[in-house]
Amino acid sequence: MKYPALLSFEEVLPQLDQFDTIIDARSPGEFALDHLPGAINCPVLDDAQRIHVGTLYKQVNAFEAKKIGAALVAKNIGHYIETLWLDKPREWKPLVYCWRGGNRSGSMAHIMAKIGWPVVQLDGGYKAFRNHVAAALELPPALPFRVVCGTTGSGKSRLLEVMHADGAQVLDLERLAAHRGSVLGDLPSQPQPSQKAFETSIWHALRGFDPARPVFVESESKKVGQLRVPAALMDSMRASPCVALTLSRANRVRLLMEDYAHFTQDATALNTQLDCLALLHGREKIARWQQMASAGAMAQLVEELLADHYDPAYLRSINRNFTLYEQGTALELDDITPADFLTAARRLQAPAD
Repeated sequence: MKYPALLSFEEVLPQLDQFDTIIDARSPGEFALDHLPGAINCPVLDDAQRIHVGTLYKQVNAFEAKKIGAALVAKNIGHYIETLWLDKPREWKPLVYCWRGGNRSGSMAHIMAKIGWPVVQLDGGYKAFRNHVAAALELPPALPFRVVCGTTGSGKSRLLEVMHADGAQVLDLERLAAHRGSVLGDLPSQPQPSQKAFETSIWHALRGFDPARPVFVESESKKVGQLRVPAALMDSMRASPCVALTLSRANRVRLLMEDYAHFTQDATALNTQLDCLALLHGREKIARWQQMASAGAMAQLVEELLADHYDPAYLRSINRNFTLYEQGTALELDDITPADFLTAARRLQAPAD
């Protein structure tokens, strides 16, 4: 094969996991919004340089812009060769892409090929990859989902974490979305990814599952925080067999006090989020809940939130949205210790009699 090899995404996909390095030559801003799974960002033009060259194109002419751009691109590619790739052997096989598979990735791939590396350039670039992901997520996944259902605080997320660590196939949408899936679900130290990055993570997870084994997933709503779950995936989940996970109210309060320590230890932040419930519960009740938070009565507040907000909402929606819930497998947790979750995980993975 002559290098650089220019391959379509359909040609690249079967060997996507075999490249030694996947290199995104776009700007850091583009990379942050979404990128191929496992890619590293080696921009041939950073954000400021890209703006500068683009301005020259518009305000001067293409020739002047290309001269300045070429100097910057050559300098940046040289930097990566010196700092990242000097130790790479002749057999090192990178995949390089940019937005549409044009000048930016083409420049990098050309220099790599001249050095002697068997470099592949993605024809159509990120745009071709994105089109593939969008089309794939419009189709129902050919996977046997088992949906873990349960009221807020029943330990669904912990159970999925334990199951994943124990070797089960788990699609953890809340982890991929960096959100716990409720009005108090924001993670304080981790913003949510872009919608495109969320979809890429889902696509990447789905393609890695064995269709002969069950895939466990939580009974999410159509949105996890600000991110939308692909409709075809949502429809498949809602038509799948369910697991009805239960835990006592007292233990649910304990679990939520642990999992939401960033709120239970910060009354100001919690009270800000409680304002979001004013339309549902009225300003008077919200004010009382906020007073409880400010007074440090967190366990009592959590119990009231479960009784007055979360549990009624769950009961209204679960049978409507997950049609096989009533026929689901019952799974009761006695406590919230790691041993209890591991026992539950093993029960779910045990072969049927």
